Amino acid sequence: MTTARQEDFLRAFHARWPAVTAETMGRGRAPDGRSSYALLCEQAAGARSALDLGCGDGPLLELLARSGVAVLAGVDLSPEALALARRRTGVPADAALVRGRAQRLPFASGTFDACLSHMALMLMGDIEQVLAEVARVLAPGGTLACVVGGGAVTDEDAYGRFLSLLRRAVDALPAERRVPRLGDPRARDAGGLGALLRGAGFGPLVWESVPLRLDGSVEEVWGTVSGLYDLGPLAPSEVRALRTAFLAEAHRIAAPDGTVPCAVRVHLGRTALLPAGIRPPAPPVAAGASPA
Repeated sequence: MTTARQEDFLRAFHARWPAVTAETMGRGRAPDGRSSYALLCEQAAGARSALDLGCGDGPLLELLARSGVAVLAGVDLSPEALALARRRTGVPADAALVRGRAQRLPFASGTFDACLSHMALMLMGDIEQVLAEVARVLAPGGTLACVVGGGAVTDEDAYGRFLSLLRRAVDALPAERRVPRLGDPRARDAGGLGALLRGAGFGPLVWESVPLRLDGSVEEVWGTVSGLYDLGPLAPSEVRALRTAFLAEAHRIAAPDGTVPCAVRVHLGRTALLPAGIRPPAPPVAAGASPA
């Protein structure tokens, strides 16, 4: 699947649902109560300038502005999502919000102290070129941090059960109606991404897996799980059938107060751009967080 076809799918999907990522992930909370957006924002602590790569409708930009980052920019494929970002009251009017591709960033070299990407780096094709561009626009020592999806925490809660139902629905589709394989699988894996980063001139990758709770009412949880890209090609009747099957499962596992347990896993990665001429070190073997 070519990068162009992947991007065509993403543009079309986000034209219909420009705020889908914020709507599906915004309720999620880590064990310490922070959202995945807040966890990522904190990786830019002390930065004066930051780029949000795949900024969508701007929730991370809003947090970065609130945290004191003075110079903000965002890049996204979707003009519809960017229009929503521009209307966010917490996004500064002088933030540079640009429709563009991560493989060819419209910024001068050494512009940013930090580059952050929430649930977007994993969707990007030509990943080596993406990382080369990020390295170009970062100042030496600048931070690159990302949140990428990590799948279900358990097969028994709402998200795990939904994925099982979704697989059956997708398997019933002819190949030409299925979602194209998006991005590069190495971007979802500590070892794969760490190797790519070393090749682009970055230091060791610190990698942490974090469960996010998305518990809620049956309808709230359906709103979360139904934001997956795989639902994009389904016909309305197929979505209705999937919803009916999911609601039956959700009611089966709901607590007496109606709360449905739902959790997803994300990975939080962080690295820094090495000064020119410095060879990236070999990945250390360590306990705890997983450098790669």
